[in-house]
Amino acid sequence: MVRLPKDLGEQQRVWTDAQSTAAWGSPTRVIMACGVTPPGPSTLKCVSLGGVDWLVDESEQPNFRITSYGRTPAVQVYIDGGDTSVDPNTVLTTLGRLVSAHTQKSAQCSDPDQIGE
Repeated sequence: MVRLPKDLGEQQRVWTDAQSTAAWGSPTRVIMACGVTPPGPSTLKCVSLGGVDWLVDESEQPNFRITSYGRTPAVQVYIDGGDTSVDPNTVLTTLGRLVSAHTQKSAQCSDPDQIGE
């Protein structure tokens, strides 16, 4: 948590009082939680960004719930997709670099792609 960036694109990091969480934006546009239950195999879209495979739940569009796949512990990111100043690919690339460096890889997506595809 201490290595997380102060900025994600145009969004500044803001204080949270929940353990193992981080947030960016005012109002909040990106929320991250560490230590969530790792997901099993899924039919959700899978993208590979920042060295991490991510499962993308688009059921609440324009918002996204995105969970690292094949990593322990798992990380979940909520992104306000309705705000054009937040680019999901940039957020996941930036956070993915940290997640990949500090979690163990145990599985990977069979055919990952980009969120915009």
